Amino acid sequence: LVKTKSGVSGDRIANDPAFARTRENGSEFGSSASAGKLLRDAVRTMVATASDNRITSRVTQIMTQIKNLDTTSPRGERSVDVGIGTAEGKTLLKNFNFNDKAILGAILYKPYAVNTTTGVISVANLVPINDIAAPSGTSHVSLKGAFAIVDFAAGTSDVGYTNIENLPVDGTSTSVTLTPATVPTGTGIKLFLLQIEFFQEVNAVQYSLNNGAYNALAIIEVV
Repeated sequence: LVKTKSGVSGDRIANDPAFARTRENGSEFGSSASAGKLLRDAVRTMVATASDNRITSRVTQIMTQIKNLDTTSPRGERSVDVGIGTAEGKTLLKNFNFNDKAILGAILYKPYAVNTTTGVISVANLVPINDIAAPSGTSHVSLKGAFAIVDFAAGTSDVGYTNIENLPVDGTSTSVTLTPATVPTGTGIKLFLLQIEFFQEVNAVQYSLNNGAYNALAIIEVV
């Protein structure tokens, strides 16, 4: 018995008119995946400490939904760049959580404000023990922000990270101000992110709690 190769050849998929839809879907999926990678790479230092093991597929999925909002380009050429320019596209990306096991809205109870010109994020009168849902074993919490400009058409990005506010989880009230060290330049969509990290202090040294499994990172505004 001789087993013969089955399935459709790559050459046929690439050239046969019967597979036109397949080629179009593949092209758009590749474009969405590239857009997702661009976003992850833009803030990779934050994603590295606050993301789940499905982050790549989840970001690609949201980029595909945004791409579908492109109602002007031909099928097979629809892009995230056009979709994100719509109000619906910005709404889809806003409040995206990079760690689906640590949702920012379920961790931070205090309202925050974002200055979309300077990138400054402020949280007034934050009392960690009351306003942050800290996991058991937490002694300290850190807040950090980022202001990124991502150009999905050109495939470029620029980001300015803020200072880090590290606070003990107690009843002390602190007005937190997170200011980007630099304001990013270039054209594209403006993204504002907020990260919360949890630590446990042992002998005056702070260690990331459970290797960052409880850390939250979300896109809090899109302009």
